[in-house]
Amino acid sequence: MKACFMGLGYIGLPTAIIAARNGNVDVVGVDINPSVVEKTNAGKLHIIEPGLGDYLKEVIASGKLHASSKPEVADAYFMVVPTPFKGNHEPDISYVESATRAVIPYLKEGDLYVIESTSPVGTTEQMAEIIFKERPELKGKIYIAYCPERVLPGNVIHELVHNDRVIGGIDEASTQKAIEFYSRFVKGTLHPTNARTAEMCKLTENSSRDVQIAFANELSLICDRAGINVWELIALANRHPRVNILQPGCGVGGHCIAVDPYFITSAFPKESRIIADARAINNYKADWCAEKVINAMLRFEIDHGRKPVVAMMGVAFKPDIDDLRESPAKYIITKVMQGHNNADILVVEPNVEEHRVFKLTPYLEAYEKADIVVFLTAHTPFRSLPWRDDKVILDFCGIFKK
Repeated sequence: MKACFMGLGYIGLPTAIIAARNGNVDVVGVDINPSVVEKTNAGKLHIIEPGLGDYLKEVIASGKLHASSKPEVADAYFMVVPTPFKGNHEPDISYVESATRAVIPYLKEGDLYVIESTSPVGTTEQMAEIIFKERPELKGKIYIAYCPERVLPGNVIHELVHNDRVIGGIDEASTQKAIEFYSRFVKGTLHPTNARTAEMCKLTENSSRDVQIAFANELSLICDRAGINVWELIALANRHPRVNILQPGCGVGGHCIAVDPYFITSAFPKESRIIADARAINNYKADWCAEKVINAMLRFEIDHGRKPVVAMMGVAFKPDIDDLRESPAKYIITKVMQGHNNADILVVEPNVEEHRVFKLTPYLEAYEKADIVVFLTAHTPFRSLPWRDDKVILDFCGIFKK
């Protein structure tokens, strides 16, 4: 069997590798970025994901996987491309549509077409209409389904294999055909449903997490005003057998939790009030953190008669990864820089070699030089740093929590 994966990003590439390695599938991975294609064919990861590099070298060497800039004839096609925003947080499915149109000429009777990209409810049916408008002879002769990913960056290999998956086809035959494919490499339970429910399930999962994080972030705002250690408060509250409050941070980032709730609020604005409020709270937390940093800088100037050296620790949206998508840390750093153009601001991100906007500084050097240290992402190396009474430390992610 041959599978074609459209998109070799943080989800498409790992899934293609696991399918090739564990599923006895020949895979072509397609990406419009020539550098991604070149690196993949050379057996080099263009993302950071523990253990995945060895798997990539293995499937490239065996010939089970190769990358290309164009689709190829296959038995199954997977859309794993971004779904960004347009306008006022309205989902943009143009990438999914473009990838779909690219494979339409290659489709043949009996083929499987699956969308993995996070999508608004109804997207799978909409893509089916596009396919059958272009190729009416395929109606009722190919299988179309939606199957969202459920992975945690940094643990993708394990989760792609062992997590349960929700699979929804435009009809029952499509659902079963997609289940047959995923059962090649997924050991978790494959739960059948319809396409619309599967689409909504993905959005619901991440919206639920966004709401829970918003509660923790709102608590951190309250505790700051009340003079209470939020980390201690949450630890004590979680001693209750039916309470499990998450940890606050400087906002919410990534391609899922910071994005998916808008797919619901844009389609159902009157009904999604809690989801919308949670998004607003988590967005506000990043602004609040930026203001805290700016105020600390102003106080330092007044007290010391000079501008401070500020270390902004972490740019990625979560610990120990190189993914900067929708990162609140990146937003905070940018806002602080815009407010203090002449300030000496050191940006630290140990998981990225270089950044096209920020000049990066090694974390030990930045920590030693800084007058003000701002922890934005709880990367593991930061936790080995000692508390320094001679520095102003703003700990937004619990590096020194008790």
